[in-house]
Amino acid sequence: MDYSRYLTETRDANHLRMRTLIRLRTLAIIGQSITVLGVAYGLGFPLPVASCFLLIACLALLNIALRLQYPATHRLSPSTSTLVLGLDILQLSGLLFLTGGLANPFSVLVCVPVIVAAASLPARNIIVLGVTAAIAVTILAFFHRSLPWYPQEHFDAPLVLIAGNWIAIVSTAAFAAFYAYRVSAEAEELADALMATEFALQREQHLSALDGLAAAAAHELGTPLATITVVAREMERSLANDERYGEDVQLLRTQSERCRDIMRRLATLSATDEAHMSRLPLSSLIEEVIAPHREFGVEIAVTHKNDQLGEPIGHRNAGIVYGLGNLIENAVDFASTKVHVETLSDANRVTIRIIDDGPGFPADVLSRIGDPYVTQRSRSNDPSAGGLGLGLFIAKTLLERSGATLKFTNQEGAGGGASIAVEWPRNAMEMTAEVEI
Repeated sequence: MDYSRYLTETRDANHLRMRTLIRLRTLAIIGQSITVLGVAYGLGFPLPVASCFLLIACLALLNIALRLQYPATHRLSPSTSTLVLGLDILQLSGLLFLTGGLANPFSVLVCVPVIVAAASLPARNIIVLGVTAAIAVTILAFFHRSLPWYPQEHFDAPLVLIAGNWIAIVSTAAFAAFYAYRVSAEAEELADALMATEFALQREQHLSALDGLAAAAAHELGTPLATITVVAREMERSLANDERYGEDVQLLRTQSERCRDIMRRLATLSATDEAHMSRLPLSSLIEEVIAPHREFGVEIAVTHKNDQLGEPIGHRNAGIVYGLGNLIENAVDFASTKVHVETLSDANRVTIRIIDDGPGFPADVLSRIGDPYVTQRSRSNDPSAGGLGLGLFIAKTLLERSGATLKFTNQEGAGGGASIAVEWPRNAMEMTAEVEI
């Protein structure tokens, strides 16, 4: 599956769903109807009931039109969602105009369409709806009918109360919309990052499975290739002294035997890997992880400290290999001259420390390391370069799936540098099987 295509589909999926919008507006219709009836006939306040229900009927008709136009699972485009929510603001503003303006205690409901938009629409659409709501409440502050009240009394809301309600509505809409937008954006980033983690793990497991596929292909090709070799030998016996074809037949026979040798080596890959790579001592795992990074001009020193139980032996886990490889790659990228990889194991724990002599983690980033898209660390030889974003999130997620805990710190002293400690319970490290996707 193509990851960029998935991200596009995810963004489309975050559009406002028709079923959700219809349900919200149905609740609004019911609530508005009950409120109008309760105020007019329950409390006996003078209220333009016909005009109010005309506006409520407009909302109901729009709801019916949307239900007929689109299926329930349809997701509206941002522009259509903005238009529909803008109409909701105008409809509610009309009701408030008829029932006291900002003196009406339900005037705070003008914030609702803006908050709904903040959870599902782009920032520019949220701003459009926020400005629309602000204009609406500003007009309602000056132009509105009297608040329904006891017939024998007349209620005039003081200016300070109207001003306070205006400030409360605008600030509530702004704060709640910003909060909903940030929560939605962070959830989307986390979902995208987790999907990238799955793709990285899937790729690592795919590479691990190639040896087995090669062995299977060699097995399938072995029989026809053996037939070709036998036929080539028979032809060589018959045409060995033929001036026209003797040399070609000999070449055919030698090349078929060469192919058989290649197939034989491929056929042994799966068995070799199963015997020697499915379970690895910790030292062999570390060497496999750091081997691709030794040719970048940075020294990688490795030390092992084991107790009397010796080093742990565990399953070759694609998630652990990828996660540790990513951490070491980052350390090599940001180191000045040296990276030190240290393993410690005892009866209870297995710890791998990765220490570089680079600039270390900035203080403002250290508390957020492991969140997706944190890209604030700069290389010592290139301050403008970024790093430690999605890759580190993927590594952290894969290692934590295997039972590890990670700790990110900076080294004390003049040398400085970043330090990453990855720790497993010993029994989890030794028994860890392949991470499932």
